[in-house]
Amino acid sequence: MAAMAMSLKKAVLCAAFLLCWSVGSAMPDEAAERQLIVSAINGNIDGVRQALKNGASINVRDNRGRTALLIATHANNVEMARVLIAAGADVNAKDHIEDSPYLYAGAEGRNEILRMTLEAGADLKSSNRYGGTALIPAAHHGHPETVAILLRTRIDKDHVNKLGWTALLEAVILGDGGPTYARIVQMLVKAGANPNIADRSGVTPLAHARARSLTEIAKILEAAGAR
Repeated sequence: MAAMAMSLKKAVLCAAFLLCWSVGSAMPDEAAERQLIVSAINGNIDGVRQALKNGASINVRDNRGRTALLIATHANNVEMARVLIAAGADVNAKDHIEDSPYLYAGAEGRNEILRMTLEAGADLKSSNRYGGTALIPAAHHGHPETVAILLRTRIDKDHVNKLGWTALLEAVILGDGGPTYARIVQMLVKAGANPNIADRSGVTPLAHARARSLTEIAKILEAAGAR
């Protein structure tokens, strides 16, 4: 009995040791991951570097599903984004509302970060919560330089989102019709975007332009063979 009791005591002590070792070994990573997210939110690049050295998972997420790279992209923190991408951050990792660093950079004209995500393997076919590729919100939000960057890739120029709109339709329907949007329309048709893809109601970009009295844009579309 004494031998059995001693054996049981050793087993319990061993299990307790293993449990403590397991928890103890996990805690530094968890603390490092908290440090990574907090540092990203605070724009603390040194804190981000230290968190990674301490073993933080590069793609750990906050309670909104955002990685440190997506947080940096929201803030247009180019240097932090560069550090994170160099460390292997996933440029396609989406948050709870289906934004990724690549998609958000494209939608909001974060051009330096966008270029980095493209170099790091951005998925050109990935789409946001509206079913649109990065090109569509770039056109909608009036970012001609961003549109130019994306048009130099193999992105689908005629992708149709959940609303039934292409990048060209969004530029015509949601833009203000001014010089910036005329430039975007010109860029899209010059790059080969189909000017005759209609919306779900059968209304073409040219018909929308005429209905909104967007004379300059209508001329651009007509010259591109729009009907």
